[in-house]
Amino acid sequence: MTKYFFPGALFTLFVLAGCETSGTQGTAPTPTAPATSGPVVGQPPTELADLVGARAAGGETQMGMRGYTVARQQGLTAFWWNPTTQVCAKTVTNNGRYETVATATRAECGM
Repeated sequence: MTKYFFPGALFTLFVLAGCETSGTQGTAPTPTAPATSGPVVGQPPTELADLVGARAAGGETQMGMRGYTVARQQGLTAFWWNPTTQVCAKTVTNNGRYETVATATRAECGM
């Protein structure tokens, strides 16, 4: 059996080896999640969702620890403002617990 040597095949092998890339060079970009416009009015801000059902006294402490201050109160409804995140949140207390924790408009906080 005769073996054939093709110099062109060896050249092609070296050319293809030089085309190999490392890392992310030459790969398609990874899609990113679309930017959101912020909290949705009527829905709990993400950082406050765990306060629904909490005792109001403990909830008030947690609101303060999370950067919120009372902007105004109307009966058992309090409007809280966070100057760092520029988010207004509304809490409604019923039977000593936070029944509702929701994002409110800036106007509701007087901003």
